[in-house]
Amino acid sequence: MHSPVNFRHVRVVNFLDHLLRCYLEEKNLRELHREAIAVRLGSRDTFMPGLSYFTKAQTSRLGETHATFAPTFVVEVLSVSTAHIDTGRKFAAYEQHGVQEYWILDPIKNRHHFYRRDGELLTEFAVQQERVESASIPGFWIRREWLNSTQLPMVSACLEEILPDRKRARWE
Repeated sequence: MHSPVNFRHVRVVNFLDHLLRCYLEEKNLRELHREAIAVRLGSRDTFMPGLSYFTKAQTSRLGETHATFAPTFVVEVLSVSTAHIDTGRKFAAYEQHGVQEYWILDPIKNRHHFYRRDGELLTEFAVQQERVESASIPGFWIRREWLNSTQLPMVSACLEEILPDRKRARWE
């Protein structure tokens, strides 16, 4: 068993899970899964991503217990015991197997790296940018400051900013 993660780690995963899940539901985009779902990319490359997003086309191909292909979008939140895997072996496997976007979040140092597919490689984007726009989840974006593990904002406030017509549409 891995050593338990710290609360800063859990809070970032919970925040992003809640934000993304609400956004995907609002936009009727498909499935987001937490680390309970395995992604098996090969006999030696089976991972349980922090968060993994599967498009509508991909969900029809999901097995009963695991995915046999790469998700479109993956988020890994670093912990001391697994950071070398998330930035090394997992990164290479996700890159090789077609992940379109890979976010690596460090809740201790509040240093976050965002990668997206550029041909055969995952290349870093949004370096030093305050607003990080996803290329693989249509219309989804975050502010880098929202990922500060010591001061996470309210998900509802973030959703109002990402989806400004959301509140109005619900009340009209």
